[in-house]
Amino acid sequence: MKQWYEELFENYAMRYDEERYTRGTLGECDFIEKEIGYNKALSILDIGCGTGRHTLELTKRGYSVVGVDLSDSQLERARQKAEMAHLLTTFQKHDARNMPFLHEFDLIIMLCEGGFPLMETDEMNFQILQNASNALKQNGKLIFTTLNALFPLFHSTKDFLDSNTKEGNAQSRNNTFDLMTFREYSTLRIEDDLGNTKELQCNERYYIPSEITWFLKTLAFTNIDIFGAKLGAFSRNDELSPADFEMLVIGER
Repeated sequence: MKQWYEELFENYAMRYDEERYTRGTLGECDFIEKEIGYNKALSILDIGCGTGRHTLELTKRGYSVVGVDLSDSQLERARQKAEMAHLLTTFQKHDARNMPFLHEFDLIIMLCEGGFPLMETDEMNFQILQNASNALKQNGKLIFTTLNALFPLFHSTKDFLDSNTKEGNAQSRNNTFDLMTFREYSTLRIEDDLGNTKELQCNERYYIPSEITWFLKTLAFTNIDIFGAKLGAFSRNDELSPADFEMLVIGER
C-alpha cells in the first residue's frame, strides 16, 4: 500500500512548481553558496529534490549537483527543466531511507521537507538522516529544513497554511496535533496535473530542536546550529522562535 506522500507526488509536478513554498529558491541558494564559501569544487547531493529547483539553480551557478527523489513524475519534470535550460545535471531515483552513497559528497541539502520528516515512524525519519550522514565526506556539511514543533504549541498550523495558500494550491483541513507524538494529522486536497482531485490522509512529524540536536550528535556531527527558516531568506541571524513554522538545521563534522 502506498503512503500518502507517494500518492501526493504522482502526477503532481507542474502543480508542485506553482505552490507558494517553491518561491524561495534563489534566496535559499544564495545562502547555500555562502555556507560553502562559493567553492565550486565541492560536490552536492540534493535529497528529496522534487522537480529539481535547488539542484538546477546550483548547477546554473557552476556547482556539481546530484538530485535524488522517490517520485517518478517529479524526476521527469526535473529532467525536462534541465533539458530546457541546457543543463547537464544528474537526477536519480532513490528512497532516502536506502541510498547507495558512501562518503561521496561535501554538502548535502534536504530542503522543504524533502523526505524528512514525512515518514510514518521516528525510526524511518532517523534512517534518512543516517543515510545523509553516510553519504557525506569526513568533513562534510548537512543543511536541511524541518517542521518546528514549537510552532503548533502556540499557533494554528491550519491558519498558517491557509494564509500561505493561493487558489489552485493544495488545501489542508481537519488538522489535529497530537501532543504525545508531535504529529499533525490532516486531510490534504489537491488537483493533480491530469485534473484529478485527490484527498489524502496525511501525518507529519514536528520536531523540537533538542531532538534534532540529539539525532545529529548520534551521527557524529560536532557542530550543530538551528535557526528559523524564512522562505527564500535563510540566515544565521534568524534566531529560532515559536513563530517559525520551519527550522533551518546546519550540521558539520
